[in-house]
Amino acid sequence: MQHVKLNNGIEMPIEGYGVFQVKPEETERCVLDALEIGYRSLDTAATYGNEEGVGSAIKKSGVPREEIFLTSKLWVADQGYEKAKAAFEKTLNKLGTDYLDLYLIHQPLGDYYGSWRALEELYKEGKIKAIGVSNFDSTRLVDLIVNNEVVPALNQIELHPFLQQKEAQKVMQEYGVQVESWGPLAEAKHGILEDEMLNEIAAKYNKTVAQVILRWHLEQDIVIIPKSVRRERMEENLDVHDFKLDASDMQKIAELDGKHPRIVDYNIMDIVTGMNSSKTPE
Repeated sequence: MQHVKLNNGIEMPIEGYGVFQVKPEETERCVLDALEIGYRSLDTAATYGNEEGVGSAIKKSGVPREEIFLTSKLWVADQGYEKAKAAFEKTLNKLGTDYLDLYLIHQPLGDYYGSWRALEELYKEGKIKAIGVSNFDSTRLVDLIVNNEVVPALNQIELHPFLQQKEAQKVMQEYGVQVESWGPLAEAKHGILEDEMLNEIAAKYNKTVAQVILRWHLEQDIVIIPKSVRRERMEENLDVHDFKLDASDMQKIAELDGKHPRIVDYNIMDIVTGMNSSKTPE
């Protein structure tokens, strides 16, 4: 498995398994399948409501905890110094572990400055190996960096062929922040898997469109966490390390940028108010 090195020297698998929208009752089975297939990076979040299933699967898998790169996220309702520390302990308890490999502030909403101070302390105490953010645009990311001691190791954002975030990637590269896509397949929206040009490229390499898109991310050292509840699809998503896209195909995919709107637009008021009003699961 290919790895990336974060800005504090910690190595992270470039491909992991994400459990966003995986039902709590399905999570244990899905994560057990993922670990058996060969995934060694798992991505969850407090607001997904399935941290217990992830933790249970890790225990039952027989895979040593130190071989798994485990990520979770702090939700908006738990923003602020004291609440962030309490939420982190809840996450550890649900996952059945005494440390996280990566802990992210899920959204740039609420008192994320207070949360960041808490994460910095937990990081220095060794309870988290790396800390980062999710869904931060370039201005908020840089503002957080210049006003705090620890630079986020990673920013998890919406990124796929229809939304390539080229300028944001440049900023993250400048400040040493690893780029991660939370939706490398655009959640199968906007007809991305049916796109004619992507299907032509897939036929050329005898791969699926999903595999071509995932490979496109890897060619740019972008961390990916594709999600599926189907074992055969998990295997397919991991089978992307035996080929490379040539320059002409990379250019063709580059031209898809901006073809469709964002999946999540943080300029829409209902999205912001909805995230601020939703609570994390107990």
